[in-house]
Amino acid sequence: MTFNSTFFRRLTLSSYLLLIIWLVVWHFVLTIDKPTSTVFTLLFWIVPILLPAKGLIQGKPYTHAWTNFIVMYYLLHGLTAVYAVDGERWYALVEIILCCLLFTGCSFYARIRGRELGLGIRKLKDELLEEKQAFESLKTKNQK
Repeated sequence: MTFNSTFFRRLTLSSYLLLIIWLVVWHFVLTIDKPTSTVFTLLFWIVPILLPAKGLIQGKPYTHAWTNFIVMYYLLHGLTAVYAVDGERWYALVEIILCCLLFTGCSFYARIRGRELGLGIRKLKDELLEEKQAFESLKTKNQK
């Protein structure tokens, strides 16, 4: 791992852990008088963020990439709460900041570490050239 991938891995893991802690504190400590049940809150707010935990801890670039889809769920929640819920604007702002840090860390780690491991997506022109060469070699074999 290079310095860059190490930095972004640490950024990802720290913001991921802080986001989990913040969600628990926000939904179970700071907003006690909520209309939803504890089970609903756990299933709706805590379980989705725990899904990529194993892959993030193991440092898998693919897991870092698809974790961004889950992070968007929390980012949208934070943006909605900033706009719609007067008493929780500061809580939502913390969530937005943590989501942005997590998104940045995941994106750059997946890109940099994927390149280090040779997992990048091939360019279309290389794919087309390879197909053309395979087709032409087949064509010459059939003509003989």
